[in-house]
Amino acid sequence: MFTPQSLGIALLMMITSAICWGSWANTYKGVKNYRFELFYWDYAVGIFLISLILALTMGSTGHDASRFLNNVHSSDGSNIVYALIGGALFNLANLLLVAAIDMAGLSVAFPVAIGIALVVGVVLSYALQPKGNAGLLAAGVACALIAVILDGKAYGSLRSAGRTVTKKSLITCLVSGVLMGLWAPFMTHAMTRGNTLGPYSAAVFLTLGALLSCFIWNIYFMKQPLVGEPVGFSGFFHAPASGHLLGILGGFIWGLGTVFNLVAASFTGVAISYAIGQSAPMVAALWGILAWREFEGSAGRAKLYLTLMFIFYGLAILLVARANG
Repeated sequence: MFTPQSLGIALLMMITSAICWGSWANTYKGVKNYRFELFYWDYAVGIFLISLILALTMGSTGHDASRFLNNVHSSDGSNIVYALIGGALFNLANLLLVAAIDMAGLSVAFPVAIGIALVVGVVLSYALQPKGNAGLLAAGVACALIAVILDGKAYGSLRSAGRTVTKKSLITCLVSGVLMGLWAPFMTHAMTRGNTLGPYSAAVFLTLGALLSCFIWNIYFMKQPLVGEPVGFSGFFHAPASGHLLGILGGFIWGLGTVFNLVAASFTGVAISYAIGQSAPMVAALWGILAWREFEGSAGRAKLYLTLMFIFYGLAILLVARANG
């Protein structure tokens, strides 16, 4: 299988993962009159398909035990279960994050949820796999957290961000953040304990867990949505082809980033790879500025926050990269 043989290639893959994680939601922005709960079925299929395609291509080079199918056969069943659970946790966290954004706005939900996820994911992953310089990694995480807060301050300074933050929306943010941070430690366990899963196998079972859990989480939220009215499957079958294609494309983008992040983790360790991948809010902010004009006509304070956010994210990436030694 293909794995990076130098820090430069690993860092490029981690940055690519951040770009993908911060970009996939643009596909949903391109959909008109299509509920997210329905769009999410296409998205879940997309993340599994791209993971499987990459496992059967990049993950199947060579003829040794690390090949995708050989690795699946030789790995412990418990590690497969850990990866499936990680996928189910990610899926629930992602659905809650979108609901929290609808309730509290991006300026509150995104910084709170991603900030918590960053701390939980990196700390627990490092505890399971203490790889890299702990001091530099902690400093990088701190810079990334500051950047996330600045991102939220920038959105909060917009006139359109004036929403009431309810107890329900805040609890949803907190739960989403904790769950979003937990899938990385589950993957760390699957990739470091006993007869381990390789990165491509881990990605396949992670995304399969996400897809299968849709039959629990997504059906529940279709019937009991946190925002809006209940929605039935009839809307899925009456959706335009463009909606389905954009959903699958969104899944492809997120899935590509996830595979690259896990493959890079085989060189750097999951904690480092996950921390750099969580620079996704910086990418999302760039899309908001350049493509969606969210900050057009904003006050100078918003632009100052954005400038500082990019600086701190740059510092975070440099520090975490240096933590690899």
